[in-house]
Amino acid sequence: MSKSSKRKQALAPSAPSGEEPVEAGAAQPDTGAGAVKPVIKVKTPEERKQAHIEGIIKTAVASIIGIIAGILAYIQFGVGDEIRWYAVLIIVVALAYYAQKLIFPLIKIDTKEFGFKDWFFVQFLVIDFCLVTWTLLLN
Repeated sequence: MSKSSKRKQALAPSAPSGEEPVEAGAAQPDTGAGAVKPVIKVKTPEERKQAHIEGIIKTAVASIIGIIAGILAYIQFGVGDEIRWYAVLIIVVALAYYAQKLIFPLIKIDTKEFGFKDWFFVQFLVIDFCLVTWTLLLN
């Protein structure tokens, strides 16, 4: 399928005469009484800066917890050949989750605003840093 045919499919099927076709999914003016427009809040530069700082703090806290978990795993399990390593990772994730639930409010980060994606991101960082630290200590 060519690019021009894909573009034609993305355009609304019919536009009133004299008007430009509107892309499907684009915001259209309110024409009916039951139509609801989604409201998108535009962030001010100060709000963007604050969100960026909070993102850096979340990343740093998760990284530090992962490094500590990797060091503790090395001290406790060494090579880890007589344990189930995936069970250790599940325990690390559970403990890191509760540790972050306690730490984030202390540094003024609201965990109630966290969605699945946010928690998945910070837990991925914990696991990643834990495994990297443990591996580096083994070598």
